[in-house]
Amino acid sequence: MTGAGSGIGRAAARQLARRGAAHVVFADVDAQAAAAAAEGVEQARCLGLDVADSTRVDDAVNALVAERGRLDVVVHAAGIDDPVAKQRLAEAVEGGHTFELIGRLSDETWQRMIAVNLTGAFHVLRAAVRHMCAQKSGSVVLVGSSSSFDAPVSHPHYAAAKAGVHALAQSVAKEVIAHDVRVNVLAPGPTDTAMARRTPEILKQAAPGSSVSRYATADEMAALALFLAGDEAVNVVGGVLLANGGRFTA
Repeated sequence: MTGAGSGIGRAAARQLARRGAAHVVFADVDAQAAAAAAEGVEQARCLGLDVADSTRVDDAVNALVAERGRLDVVVHAAGIDDPVAKQRLAEAVEGGHTFELIGRLSDETWQRMIAVNLTGAFHVLRAAVRHMCAQKSGSVVLVGSSSSFDAPVSHPHYAAAKAGVHALAQSVAKEVIAHDVRVNVLAPGPTDTAMARRTPEILKQAAPGSSVSRYATADEMAALALFLAGDEAVNVVGGVLLANGGRFTA
């Protein structure tokens, strides 16, 4: 599991362990967070991993398969957002003035968003399916976002990256199903994670449907990810499961 130091990644890793997985990797760019998330999980292995680094991803997956002999499930939940952009939007809403971002969005911010959220997904997916196709089995779930559908103001770079994740997964899914490997996407709406807790309160209140749709829990989203990864979803290939509590449909 990537992004397993917190949020959906952490919840998915711990749920998988409770379901009896023989070996569960808690991978996160913050190795200490991964270790804390894995506390009490006997079959856990913790790993510091920046998914934007293709060599590190390849080495980690290759070492795991060399040690354990196979790779059955990957839930890729690592990702970042842009709290600075959210704060600028909150200030615009509070001040009643027009929000402007794109003209001030730096190359560095754009490139980091794409490097982690889209290129990182590519690195993990590529490394996983190499081994899964060879063993003729396996399931990969990439965590995308409902933002790829509604493209919220303040996060054009995030929405673009997550839309790329969805397209990447669907294209690869059509290729690797010939080897009995499934690739799917979970597209969460607002979920109560450390990332979401950085969202200014005024934006949470202004979110479409917020009066009737609560934030999901990380455990609820993790359960959906593991459903997609499991045998119950054997006929789901290249699917994008939109889970946003009815805020909108696609």
